[in-house]
Amino acid sequence: MLPAFHRYSRTLVLALAAWGLVARASIADDDTPGETAPHNRLSPAEIGAGWIKLFDGQTMFGWKPNNEVNWKITEGVVHADTGEPGLLVTTAEFADYELRCDFRLSKGGNSGIFLRSVFSPKDPTRDCYELNMCDSHPAFPTGSLVGLVKPDEPVSGEEKWMTYHVVVLENHISVKLDGRPILSYTDTRPAARRRGFIGLQKNAGKAEYRNVYLRPLGTTPLFNGKDLAGWRVVPGSKSRFTVVDGAIHVADGGGFLETESTWGDFLVQAQIKTNGKHLNSGIFFRAMPGTEKAPSNGYEAQVQNGFENDDRTKPSDFGTGAIYRRVKARRVVSNDFEWFTMTIAATGAHVGIWVEGEQVTDWIDTRKPSDNPREGLRTAPGHLSLQGHDPTTDLSFRNLRAVELP
Repeated sequence: MLPAFHRYSRTLVLALAAWGLVARASIADDDTPGETAPHNRLSPAEIGAGWIKLFDGQTMFGWKPNNEVNWKITEGVVHADTGEPGLLVTTAEFADYELRCDFRLSKGGNSGIFLRSVFSPKDPTRDCYELNMCDSHPAFPTGSLVGLVKPDEPVSGEEKWMTYHVVVLENHISVKLDGRPILSYTDTRPAARRRGFIGLQKNAGKAEYRNVYLRPLGTTPLFNGKDLAGWRVVPGSKSRFTVVDGAIHVADGGGFLETESTWGDFLVQAQIKTNGKHLNSGIFFRAMPGTEKAPSNGYEAQVQNGFENDDRTKPSDFGTGAIYRRVKARRVVSNDFEWFTMTIAATGAHVGIWVEGEQVTDWIDTRKPSDNPREGLRTAPGHLSLQGHDPTTDLSFRNLRAVELP
């Protein structure tokens, strides 16, 4: 089956043209998985480029099975071989992204990686994009998008570790297998899927996965690096908000600097540095417009790098990456006096937060709906704001980027 093509948008053309250079430089020197390479780890350069780990190599935090399958983790590999066909599904949804995943399939097996999927897909042409792993499939073998398109040439995907490297951008999907381009497909259907979960499938035989990394695409800058255009200081703020060395510097407090734009279902990434020990700040989101009497009615992604008894699993004051007053970070990953990257993905009632590529929060707001996130669930668009917590505040924010999810 041949794919349908149309003229790419300027964004898509630039992204695909840069893929062979930027993606390889940011994720690894070679797309081929090495048996001796460290697994489920990201380098500082990769984290700075926006990559996050979907699988931490030790737990199923951030994942949920959609069927009775014997998913297990052994030596950094998540695998399954018995039970009804089913998926291990991310709890967060994504729209445009670059995905890398190592897989190994038993001989004669059948599984796949599901892109932009619903939680329990029934039809691979409507509910998801299924990137197949099945050399023996009569119509859509390994490298195919099931029901849509086959790879340019036959490929094999059994009995050894291999790597899928995928770019999903707007209505286009490109796939490499062990560094070799095998598929390029543009979905011109009006009902083309624009966002969804990522799923790892166990269908027939044993399926194994590791090194599941994602880099969000399509984000746009919230800060131009020169001035505070697009932002406003909330009335009554005592904090000082200035631009220093290409970063927003927040000093003193309390106070808030909020975006003029609003964001509902979104993904945001920012680099943050605390210029003091155990300072307190945060990124507020879906916030009501700040006023002097009510400056910060929003959800708060906490910034507080302290932890108790030299144990990073015991955060002080909820910990960096927590939803303050709602759920603690499961581990404090970041350090004071060092730049770290925070990723916030909010869709509906779900919020996932990553710090330095590690997911630290996976939370669903089960409260009754309210316009004020301090009082209940808010899914309506709201402002993003940076907090000046108190007179000791001394923080820097840079490379703030966001995308509204379709």
